[in-house]
Amino acid sequence: MRLSHLVLLALAWLIAGSVPAQELVVFAYPGMPKTDAATLQRLYTGRIVSIRQQSAQPVALVAGHPLRREFLARLFGQDEGEYIAYWLVRRYVGKGAPPQEFNDVDELIGFVTRTPGAVGYAPADRLPAGSNIIFRLQPDGRRDSPDTPK
Repeated sequence: MRLSHLVLLALAWLIAGSVPAQELVVFAYPGMPKTDAATLQRLYTGRIVSIRQQSAQPVALVAGHPLRREFLARLFGQDEGEYIAYWLVRRYVGKGAPPQEFNDVDELIGFVTRTPGAVGYAPADRLPAGSNIIFRLQPDGRRDSPDTPK
């Protein structure tokens, strides 16, 4: 392979963006109970609107954000195109709307920390101290409840 091809390949990889191996967590407004992957999958696909009888409002990062792609891969095992297609069909048949979207992680974190019922995702190291972590998505693909020992 010629050097120019390698350079172009490297640039494409950088432009596409990536999330370094890090712990992603699902966190919520204080008081929301801990949960499991199946419940979060149903919440983020609009099949349920509460977690253990508490109203929940899932929020997400905008399409194309590297952290959103990582979240979808870890929680659903699917890419962003599949998730967008799912919501296009669901909206078309009148079964709801996708989660509210934010442009950046700090904006999403701010919304979740001040909005009752809000549920979002972020890197664990970006959350304020005392955040209500309700689920962990590990870099190695493990999905753990927040109380699972590391």
